[in-house]
Amino acid sequence: MTTNRKSKFSLIQGGRGSNISFGSIRVTAAPEGDAPFPVEAVVWEEDTFLVLSAEGTKIESNDHPVVILTEAFGMEPEKPGSVAVYEGSPLRFLAVVHDLDQEPTWKEEWIRQALKNIFQEAERRGLRSIGLPFLGTKHGSLEKRRFVRLLADSLEGNSFPHPLKIWLILPADVEDGIIERLEADGRED
Repeated sequence: MTTNRKSKFSLIQGGRGSNISFGSIRVTAAPEGDAPFPVEAVVWEEDTFLVLSAEGTKIESNDHPVVILTEAFGMEPEKPGSVAVYEGSPLRFLAVVHDLDQEPTWKEEWIRQALKNIFQEAERRGLRSIGLPFLGTKHGSLEKRRFVRLLADSLEGNSFPHPLKIWLILPADVEDGIIERLEADGRED
């Protein structure tokens, strides 16, 4: 449903990728591997046990295998919708939007909560730039257009005390006009 209320953001032309602003937040859509600006944190789509983004590196340990397995059995899962932060440059924000013990593995409410937590964590840390993929679409079946709607909803109510740049990381199969869709979604109720 479209309303007559005036949009609080506007489309910005020019530069690398497509841009749109939501108050002090600027979203730039650009392909993976082609960051339009340096980012201080990158978001990863993750599950409750943080295995989806784990790199296939071998962990050396002097512990007995029984000790390692006992620790693994005692692991507590992360809460869906939460964001685990790993130090480094850039920071890694692991957005927990999947529970591999459920079918489907994701829920919109978890993605909404993860987006809220990502922006709260960015604000708490005073970040000025983050890279954000289409959550729920890489390891889940959320439609990319629906993620754009969830992102628009999340940004519509956010105001940062300082400018924040978001690199919306475009997957190879994304449809044309995603920024225009983000702008249109931001105007709908």
